Amino acid sequence: MAGQRKLRMGMVGGGPGAFIGPVHRIAAELDGKIELVAGAFSQSAERSRLAGELYKIDPDRAYADFKSMLVAERRRPDPIDFVAIVTPNHLHLPVALASLAAGFPVMSDKPATATYEESVELENAVAKSGLPYGLTHTYAGYALVREARAMCANGQLGKIRKIAVEYLQGWLTNPIEASGQKQAAWRSDPAQSGLGGCIGDIGVHAFHLTEYVTGLKVVGLNASLLSVVKERKLDDDCTALLRMDNDAQGVLMSSQIAAGEGNGLRLRVYGEKGSLDWRQEDPNRLRVKWLDGPEEIRHAAGGYLSEDARAVTRLPGGHPEGYLEAFAVLYREFADVLIEWQQSRKSKIPPTLPGIEAGVRGMRFIDRAIESSKLESWVEF
Repeated sequence: MAGQRKLRMGMVGGGPGAFIGPVHRIAAELDGKIELVAGAFSQSAERSRLAGELYKIDPDRAYADFKSMLVAERRRPDPIDFVAIVTPNHLHLPVALASLAAGFPVMSDKPATATYEESVELENAVAKSGLPYGLTHTYAGYALVREARAMCANGQLGKIRKIAVEYLQGWLTNPIEASGQKQAAWRSDPAQSGLGGCIGDIGVHAFHLTEYVTGLKVVGLNASLLSVVKERKLDDDCTALLRMDNDAQGVLMSSQIAAGEGNGLRLRVYGEKGSLDWRQEDPNRLRVKWLDGPEEIRHAAGGYLSEDARAVTRLPGGHPEGYLEAFAVLYREFADVLIEWQQSRKSKIPPTLPGIEAGVRGMRFIDRAIESSKLESWVEF
């Protein structure tokens, strides 16, 4: 960081009561390359002001709305360098489009937009602007996810034949959205979440992890989306069969009514020579099983890990790194992209960092899963 000032971040969303806003702020600042200096933290001017106090930013830079922030920041001698979008899904597109039009790169929470059609519109806007765009598919930042990805890429498992991915939560087992629980309320509201409930909130993470780790693409799927809790407007339980572009088969389960589950994201990949098994709730270990050989447990920070895995490890072995550190990896990589762009007006999102392509594919997955469930049949991706 010698000679390089911190990048200035402006946040949209993340006001009082938000879960993901503080996570973005902590993750962005963890490596000392970024600082939060401005924001439109709520659609309420008063709540935005209160959030500004909480985040300890200049009161003049806690704005009543994101449009005011973009206009004011463009006029400052020390404007923000990029916009972080941490709002409910229905605001992702308008905030991203306005930010790009104002000349600000964007780092967005997932999914990229509320609908597939919106994601295509955003993809075109990103291409036209030439500005960096990143997407926080958090689990791509874990060291042992990078290790699993490297193992698949270099063929250690042989040809991949079978994939099993699951993301199980239990927090929506009861209709807590009816009690005013903020996180449940907007995720259960089609006007704010989009057409996908569970499939858009966590199913898209499972989909992204599948393609990210294996390097394969989904080409067809057969999905069943259910609203198990009575009168819930969006799906809360999903199962999908997947067909990959190398003819491998996969199964994806995501549920938010799996009573007793916390954040049960798990990926298993089976190849001709062996398999791997990674669990988000035990993220510092990767189990590797061979067709004819001893089972391995690879640990985070191991000197034997791939270069990609070692590059995102901060602490010595035995010192667990988790969700915030993985999130911070993505912000660190985005910061490096921004610095390059500021110096040359050219940038390329590295393959390890999810960008607009991942955003569009994620929204396509949600769209196709909903369509498949309606038809009760296989659909092409």
